[in-house]
Amino acid sequence: MKYISTRGEAPALNFEEVMLTGLASDGGLYIPETLPHFSKETLESWKSLNYAELAFEIMKPFVDGAIPNDELKAIIDDCYAQFRHPAVAPLVQLGHNEWVLELFQGPTLAFKDFALQMLGRLLDHVLEKRNQKVVIMGATSGDTGSAAIEGCRRCNNVEIFILHPHQRVSEVQRRQMTTVLNDNIHNIAVEGNFDDCQSMVKASFADQSFLPEGKQLVAVNSINWARIMAQIVYYFYAGIALGAPSREVGFSVPTGNFGDIFAGYLAKQMGLPINQLIVATNRNDILHRVIANNQYEKHPLEHTLSPSMDIMVSSNFERLLFDLFDRDGAKLSEFMQRCNNETVSLPDAAFTKARELFDSFAVDDELTCETIAQVWDESEYLLDPHSAIGVKAAREVRRSTDTPMVTLATAHPAKFADAALKSGQTEVPPLPHHMADLMDREERFSVVDNDLATVHSFMQKHIR
Repeated sequence: MKYISTRGEAPALNFEEVMLTGLASDGGLYIPETLPHFSKETLESWKSLNYAELAFEIMKPFVDGAIPNDELKAIIDDCYAQFRHPAVAPLVQLGHNEWVLELFQGPTLAFKDFALQMLGRLLDHVLEKRNQKVVIMGATSGDTGSAAIEGCRRCNNVEIFILHPHQRVSEVQRRQMTTVLNDNIHNIAVEGNFDDCQSMVKASFADQSFLPEGKQLVAVNSINWARIMAQIVYYFYAGIALGAPSREVGFSVPTGNFGDIFAGYLAKQMGLPINQLIVATNRNDILHRVIANNQYEKHPLEHTLSPSMDIMVSSNFERLLFDLFDRDGAKLSEFMQRCNNETVSLPDAAFTKARELFDSFAVDDELTCETIAQVWDESEYLLDPHSAIGVKAAREVRRSTDTPMVTLATAHPAKFADAALKSGQTEVPPLPHHMADLMDREERFSVVDNDLATVHSFMQKHIR
């Protein structure tokens, strides 16, 4: 399988190359040239598979022999054996045909573990084979950083630099990153917001001349195709559990960077009978505004109770736009340039396609807390604020109660104590036992100015 850039100018790469490259040389994102498609008969045959077995079947066509099947299967088995729940991604019923898919059973209590535990193991395998050392540079709005650090901390061939917005992630999110004291882990707290961090990462990938000779950057943000690949799996897992292929299913996805719901879009293209995909956003609602009203306009970023979604520039939206623009890289490139400088609208044909594919809804902090309280009163199930946004969006724009609706529960509520307390909980939700001492662990991080040269200087001093 070959991977091509959304901008149409970069060379096509294989899986191993695209995993190590991240952002394409023309500034675009890599996407498979063609998608595998699974028949109804194939989906039926998968009903008895556990999560790791299903993951192997879905990822195998994307890897396409770049890693031998027996080695790929061993990597997948090892990855998901680290999750706390034997189902890996358990479904919990909230009401009639209303479900949450618990994607927080991994080591860092967030859905990012599904992809980043895999990515760390895949990188380790490939870099050992190549006898190569690389520098990981990533930006996080909260969960990506800790999942990347946990997934890569034991990699002998990786130096990790994670940028997070200073004082704009929850305390649990910060400590999950900053209490990992391995010599190859470097946490950088930037005096800015997530979009500032993400912009610096993109600029660094575009010009890597600041790196020592022989080093290259590798992406752990969802611009890395391997992350999207791993996220496709849990859509199939939930859909098959709820009756696919003979029954359709809907998904509501809390999203800021569009990666998680793009994986759902791909699952639909690959044969999973999804009848509705709901984009659920917080007050930073650029995705809702473009899907609902065809208005792509950047507003000032707001700090909310759902910090992992405090994003205004949704990197993975470009991957969808590539399809909406009929895979015309030149037209997309021109559109993306305009997005950086002005308020834009999608061409009519592209907007019509987007409206056919997605519904959307934006939820502010007040509604988030009301939803957490309401669901607790109904079922004594405690949602984190991101998952609550997904549930509220599903309840507002769901097309039919005859079809199972699954909200992706993206994080454990203990990671967001402020939201739980503001929603009426009398105590802070407890952390799982393997993190019970998190607040007592030593922290290590560096606060730096919101300046690319300063970040590069820090990295140069610490790359071994």
